[in-house]
Amino acid sequence: MDSQKTIYQLHEEHKTWLNKLLFYNDELSIMRNRISEIANKYTSKEVLSLVEHFQNQLIVQKEQIDLITHGIKSHANFLETAVKNNPTAIDHEKFADHRVQRESVETFEKMFNDLRAELIRFLSKWM
Repeated sequence: MDSQKTIYQLHEEHKTWLNKLLFYNDELSIMRNRISEIANKYTSKEVLSLVEHFQNQLIVQKEQIDLITHGIKSHANFLETAVKNNPTAIDHEKFADHRVQRESVETFEKMFNDLRAELIRFLSKWM
């Protein structure tokens, strides 16, 4: 059974997750720039193939950030509706934990960190 949380706890987690996703989005820009540096420096098929691989992975990660952000904002809208429907009792009402959003963020972070480590190894070899 899911644990129950106050709207304030859920809201704080939403803010934390959205800030993390903004950070990861900035990281993607930095990674894109580093990959471009390698692409401009080398012409071998091996390197360009790896560049393309990382460019594709960054596209996938950006799409995941957008999907997760949308899920979090949708849940926030659900909570906002709850507040509008019953503003006086909202301080005492408990909501089910937003497990789906939590798992999405945790899974994304693991995959992103794995990609970052892989990219760092690539960059250290070719920069």
